[in-house]
Amino acid sequence: MSPRHILILGGTTEARELAAALTTHPGVRVTTSLAGRVSRPGAVEGEVRIGGFGGAEGLADWLRAEQVDAVVDATHPFAESITANAARAATATGVPAVVLRRPGWRPGPADHWHGVASLDEAAALLSSLGHRVFLTTGRLGLAAFAHLTDLRFLVRSVDPPEPPMPPHTEVLLARGPFTVTDETALLREHRIDVLVTKDSGGAATSAKLAAARDLTLPVVVVRRPPLPAGTEAVPDVPGALERLGLSP
Repeated sequence: MSPRHILILGGTTEARELAAALTTHPGVRVTTSLAGRVSRPGAVEGEVRIGGFGGAEGLADWLRAEQVDAVVDATHPFAESITANAARAATATGVPAVVLRRPGWRPGPADHWHGVASLDEAAALLSSLGHRVFLTTGRLGLAAFAHLTDLRFLVRSVDPPEPPMPPHTEVLLARGPFTVTDETALLREHRIDVLVTKDSGGAATSAKLAAARDLTLPVVVVRRPPLPAGTEAVPDVPGALERLGLSP
């Protein structure tokens, strides 16, 4: 009897945790697909595939060719196109699909959050909130802020960003997790007066929110895109295992 083949999409912390959990189950073959956008992805248990599939049709072809029995979309909450392609490919092939998404962040009473629907909306709001911006939305969306020539940006990402980007930009290459103490010191050192982030959720990068709260700084939070119609997400690895019919 051939092993049950499960494809995991994404290089998130949850994807790695799920791969490690699945490899402990006898009779399960695990393949994790990474987009290849980060030069130093974390270690992943099981088989690893690098690169795209060629849209929903390409992914559907791969699912058939590799005899995949289930797909787990554990990509970043903002990987909207991959999530849509995964849903379409699963429907086309009849392969069961699970979406694994960590819960989003929620503001507390002392937070000064401004929710926006896109990076463009975030950029439009910035000038009214501050002039020294800590931008932690990743290296691929800096073009939305490139026209803000009167603001100064501190940009943090895992890999070096590519232009276009704002003219007054300092780049900080770093990978979480970060501590509240370190984030507070960073905000003070660079005299940051507004933070911009995506609602990625999770603990690895949430310390910046606590630091901003402690310093009473405004935070512009880009809301997550909606999931495809009819799709529901599980919030953690045990939930994904349960949906796959496996014990944690």
